[in-house]
Amino acid sequence: MREETRYNLVTGLGNPGAEYAGTRHNAGFMVIDLLLKKLSGRMEEIHGCSSHYWKGNYAGNLLLLQKPETFMNLSGNAVAPLLAKNGLKAENLLVISDDVDLPLGRIRIRKNGSCGGHNGLRSIMEKVGTESFARLRIGIGHDFRGAAQGAEYVLGRFEGEEKELIDAVTEKAAEAVMLILHRGLSFAMNSFNKMDLSAREEKQEKSEEDVKENTSEQISNP
Repeated sequence: MREETRYNLVTGLGNPGAEYAGTRHNAGFMVIDLLLKKLSGRMEEIHGCSSHYWKGNYAGNLLLLQKPETFMNLSGNAVAPLLAKNGLKAENLLVISDDVDLPLGRIRIRKNGSCGGHNGLRSIMEKVGTESFARLRIGIGHDFRGAAQGAEYVLGRFEGEEKELIDAVTEKAAEAVMLILHRGLSFAMNSFNKMDLSAREEKQEKSEEDVKENTSEQISNP
């Protein structure tokens, strides 16, 4: 059974501009791009409310996909006006953000909660006046020490194996959003919160190493 709550505004957090494209902090933007591909031809592109957003109708309901153009720390200045413009409440909002406290390969869906030190989420909470809105957090890991290194880390780009992994994770995140729209938040939480794509990568690497080891043994011991 589908939940009663409708998520009409899906906001992906990030920083605007080509210089920030593909950075860890822009994981939310990456998911919006994937959703636009899945919904190709259904969404009208609009600029307004300090945002680049797309408007359409999905599953019989209004659907807005948003990329704030305010830069991360002022995301609430874009989210609150777009909610108000369309007569929506915080309960109709789903925010997609990066999370340094979650390992790369994981996503976490929650109905509400604190900002967890994320400035974009903090700004939204301040402007909409509540922390009671849904969020989908994408793990980007925390390979850094201290606030200065942290800022440099989140503005860095995914490279090599990390890039392959984040591509897989954001695809799963987009699938999770579609499931939320179809079946509700609780169903998606049960389906995706335990997923760990990094574990699959490690298992695959171990399997390949075992194959190589067995092959070497066969060659050396004909």
